Amino acid sequence: MRYVQLRAFHYVAVCGGFSRAAEALFLTQPAISDQVRKLEEEYDVLLFNRHKKQVTLTHQGQRLLEITHRMFDTEQQALDLLSESRALRAGTLRIVADAAHHLVQILGQFRARYPGIQVTVRAGNTESVITSLFAYEADIGVLGEIPQGREFDILKLNSSPIVAFVAHNHPLAGARKLSLADIAKQPLVLRERGSKTRHKLEQLAESQGIKLAPTIEAEGREAIREIVASGVGVGFVTRAEFGLDARLKPILIDGPETLMDEALICLRERSSGKLVKAFWDIARQVAED
Repeated sequence: MRYVQLRAFHYVAVCGGFSRAAEALFLTQPAISDQVRKLEEEYDVLLFNRHKKQVTLTHQGQRLLEITHRMFDTEQQALDLLSESRALRAGTLRIVADAAHHLVQILGQFRARYPGIQVTVRAGNTESVITSLFAYEADIGVLGEIPQGREFDILKLNSSPIVAFVAHNHPLAGARKLSLADIAKQPLVLRERGSKTRHKLEQLAESQGIKLAPTIEAEGREAIREIVASGVGVGFVTRAEFGLDARLKPILIDGPETLMDEALICLRERSSGKLVKAFWDIARQVAED
């Protein structure tokens, strides 16, 4: 087994194809294909299903990818260690967040202190945040529910109650507070399954004997916001995330507050990385202020 063969396999898997892997590695596609083919032939195993232009991992390929993720992440950590003097002057910090507004103050201070670092922020729900961290596709996550598990380092940022919201011209727009039972009689616009906001709402509804039946189910807060702003129905969001939008009116949910925690999360094995630690230290300062 050769390093170049494993590297070729890994990049084909994460890039989603041989041509993209070749571009990422600055090699030709035949060279990448040859390295993967030799790896498969040497161990008599099929790592990819090849159907026309579609390339998907086999079961053995998926298992090998889990190993190469750890392998190449360890390699990157070694590189970071050996180049510590440059680590905070250049590099990329990858963040996946269920709500980017929680990062605004932290990002501002981080960019002021480390202007050479590129930061990428991608949207996701709690499920995709955790998946991205385990797949080494993100360095830090931001999510609305503190997970259980010793594999994570967690920094709680704040807690905020869930509120309903409607368009400014909706029949309920004049209400300051309503019961969940009354709100549930309206057309509901809910987040996708996997969203902790939706999960918490459904738990609250179940405890009150209420069934929440979405009229529209949409992925992501921005999609929910735009749909509700059009007057279609009632959406839900945490009060901290509601922000300022003249098109929308918040409605408090009568009864005990249903709180959503917002937290930074990273894999404990990666928490000592220079970029992660630098961001974490600033986030801790912001959270304590």
